[in-house]
Amino acid sequence: MSEPELNVWERAMGWRKRQMVKHQINEVSQKIRNDTIEEVAKEVERMTAFGQDTTASFAVHIRNMKK
Repeated sequence: MSEPELNVWERAMGWRKRQMVKHQINEVSQKIRNDTIEEVAKEVERMTAFGQDTTASFAVHIRNMKK
């Protein structure tokens, strides 16, 4: 195998590794995002400044933001 062919092969392997890492990071970041959204929704439900129906609607809206 000549030097230029090897270089192309190495770049292709690097691309696949990057894709795998991006996929793993995406899964972790989605879980963190969904956990944070759920935490915010729970805090909104505990608010007493608005009526119960309003806070419940806010909480539902916030939970619908999960992916």
